Amino acid sequence: MVHLIKRVAAIHDLSGYGRASLTTIIPILSNMKIQVCPVPTAILSTHTGGYEGYSFMDLTDYMEKHINHWKKLNLEFDCIYSGFLGSPKQVKIVEDFVDFFGKKAELVVIDPVMGDNGVLYDTMSDEMVQEMKKLIQKADIITPNFTEVMYLLGKEYKEDISIEEVKNSLVELSQMGPKIVIATSVPEPNTTLEKRTSVIAYDSENDVFWKVTCKYIPASYPGTGDAYTSVLIGSLLQGDSLPIAMERGVQFTSQCIMASYGFNYPTKEGVLLERMLDVLKIPTIATDYEMLPR
Repeated sequence: MVHLIKRVAAIHDLSGYGRASLTTIIPILSNMKIQVCPVPTAILSTHTGGYEGYSFMDLTDYMEKHINHWKKLNLEFDCIYSGFLGSPKQVKIVEDFVDFFGKKAELVVIDPVMGDNGVLYDTMSDEMVQEMKKLIQKADIITPNFTEVMYLLGKEYKEDISIEEVKNSLVELSQMGPKIVIATSVPEPNTTLEKRTSVIAYDSENDVFWKVTCKYIPASYPGTGDAYTSVLIGSLLQGDSLPIAMERGVQFTSQCIMASYGFNYPTKEGVLLERMLDVLKIPTIATDYEMLPR
């Protein structure tokens, strides 16, 4: 399959205000010269991270019509990228999408969005966790944060975790199906005055672990997970290796947070993405990734 422009089928919600999901994914991948073909799962007036009284339209039934038209057109995609899903039925729709379109795709990337900081989001349930366990079996790459890693494995979340425990957890997840497991927001032992956080990956085909560590910034912005995974996907589709793609994602997300942190505005609006998109065009000098001993 050769396309003049790489194509990503992005199965995510669309918020009219606030930088998250499709309003983050589309500009990032477009700037990386990749076409985004959205499958909207819901339409919201704002994202749910801090706004109250937002309007919400569930598009579960519409998704099937949308996808059926694509099937009739015999469309092909270089990557399938699924993020936040609102119900078990949506999970099953994505499973069918991957079964139909995934055979010719280079990558199937699942971001199993379910929770953060040790707890599930209000819209999630144990049933959704069980359905997500089935969905990740169809993925080439999954990008859970560390809270989601623990929920997928049915383990208790804790911040004081050893690197060996993290590595064992990623291996366990890879045994559920995905070839590559990338855990974000992995807490680092507080051995210095500077608090740090890591992204750690396990590549099961090559039996190797990769790690990228960055400075922890004490601010929370919606949509940074979408930004990270989008840059990771764009980098891989451009031909970068896994550790370079991981580092590009970490560098871009960190730079977005640093650039936004100094301004006095509501963080629930998300990072100042528009100010930083040109960074994606700068050649990356990879200096921070490391291979962990097996």
